[in-house]
Amino acid sequence: MAKNPCARRVTPENAYEVWQSYNGTWTYFVLKKYQTPDKEAQNPYARWYCMVQSPATPKGEYGDVYVSTVEQGTHKLAYNPLTHQDNRTTETEQTA
Repeated sequence: MAKNPCARRVTPENAYEVWQSYNGTWTYFVLKKYQTPDKEAQNPYARWYCMVQSPATPKGEYGDVYVSTVEQGTHKLAYNPLTHQDNRTTETEQTA
């Protein structure tokens, strides 16, 4: 039996995955997954526990969200915007 690697609840800064709408108005921080990926793929009602930021809730709201809702019209971010640091500097900052 496969073990669920995302079964433990984490904070938004340590989210397992971050999904964002293409226009950037909705962001889903996946904090817990209730099923293994195999079981999740077979279940049309699979859900994740998320913190969701939207125009109506800019500070975020917590709750269960259907996986299909999260994946529809969004893309997975390669980084967490709550912890991502932009290490690039401009030419002006380097010479100052």
